[in-house]
Amino acid sequence: MAAANGQERDVQKNYWMEHSADLTVEAMMLDSKASDLDKEERPEVLSMLPPYEGKSVLELGAGIGRFTGELAQKAGQLVALDFIDSVIKKNESTNGHHKNVKFMCADVTSPDLKISEESVDLIFSNWLLMYLSDKEVENLVERMMGWLKVGGYIFFRESCFHQSGDSKRKSNPTHYREPRFYTKVFKECHMSDDSGNFFELSLVGCKCIGAYVRNKKNQNQICWLWQKVASQDDRGFQQFLDNVQYKSNGILRYERVFGQGFVSTGGIETTKEFVAKLDLKPGQKVLDVGCGIGGGDFYMASNYDVEVVGIDLSVNMISFALEHAIGLKCAVEFEVADCTKKTYPDDTFDVIYSRDTILHIQDKPALFRSFYKWLKPGGKVLISDYCRSAGTPSAEFAEYIKQRGYDLHDVQAYGQMLKDAGFDEVIAEDRTDQFKEVLQQELDAVEKDKDAFIQDFSEEDYDDIVGGWKAKLIRADSGEQKWGLFIAKKK
Repeated sequence: MAAANGQERDVQKNYWMEHSADLTVEAMMLDSKASDLDKEERPEVLSMLPPYEGKSVLELGAGIGRFTGELAQKAGQLVALDFIDSVIKKNESTNGHHKNVKFMCADVTSPDLKISEESVDLIFSNWLLMYLSDKEVENLVERMMGWLKVGGYIFFRESCFHQSGDSKRKSNPTHYREPRFYTKVFKECHMSDDSGNFFELSLVGCKCIGAYVRNKKNQNQICWLWQKVASQDDRGFQQFLDNVQYKSNGILRYERVFGQGFVSTGGIETTKEFVAKLDLKPGQKVLDVGCGIGGGDFYMASNYDVEVVGIDLSVNMISFALEHAIGLKCAVEFEVADCTKKTYPDDTFDVIYSRDTILHIQDKPALFRSFYKWLKPGGKVLISDYCRSAGTPSAEFAEYIKQRGYDLHDVQAYGQMLKDAGFDEVIAEDRTDQFKEVLQQELDAVEKDKDAFIQDFSEEDYDDIVGGWKAKLIRADSGEQKWGLFIAKKK
């Protein structure tokens, strides 16, 4: 294995010696439009970093210093490291005037690379892990975690799925992995110290780079931010979504019911009907809150020529959305984000769209006030969501709401919350009859497809879906569970 890894390092070294012969940004980014892309994406990448003023920063795979000079302006101490000698020398000649930077020629996979344990506040890398084997990635993640102080961060960015740059290459030893590979390796990395304290890496954020979405209609440039935390730190709700309600298998089951790309009531049909009410115009910006696996976003972007930002708290949902985006060439960017903590500048979006998601949010008034600020004047919000009747819920329905962690309101009260947040022309429609119709159609299709469904999933999965849909129909028939459609405008 060691010999094979040594061979891989030689291949990577020769590849980069060939491509760094002229030491330009075009050579480093392997793209003829690198200068223009760099202007747009460098500030975007830097904007995702946690505060690091006066902190200790380690830059791995620093190259000719595209980021080194920027990081040096705020960092207390910065170590810029690269394994190609001519490249790190070029970086030093450009950025050596920053007295807080130490330049080091070293290979991140080498056991000879010595960095003190718990000495670093931020580890930054841009296009590094894709040049390492799977095993080298796993080993490096463990070492990085050791170098980090508790509370410190790792930021990295990789090309996933396929190549982005247009540079000609005789051979290409890059590993264009699925993003879920990186998420899994980082998520599964745990360590303990001499006192028996356990630590893990907590995902702070994951998104695709908007500059590549806008310029290349390409969602494959993906970055992650992780924080080293004590293992008992609670990330309860996100873990619930990814380990219970929206496990990968659960998402695929939902998609089977709702149709490719969809995990919300009615799939493409209700999407077409509701989106038609938005009067979308080319070039408008749409925020999809709880975007799921991206079907609605791809539909809006490709049919109305709008730019869509899809956010979802579930890592698994965003992983599927990114996979669905391959080859579609549309202006949709995705991010793992909590809509209650996310901030956008005022007057950013023309439309905010959300399908069967806000039922998870306890403080809806605060979220709607944020929506109001994020929308441009004249902008619209469209929400479909689970609701309930105005009366006291039955014990069974109350238990269902509690078990799912839902926060449900009656249709009129929901509409009133939008009015209270400042929205105008609020439409609050009870769409429960449509909900029942759609549920019945979906149930009939699953029952008709029973054998194939069980073959692709399991009998337990089939019973779970059929039982869940029948229970929803009973609750909707009794008038307890409702489905609302809400449309409102910012003055």
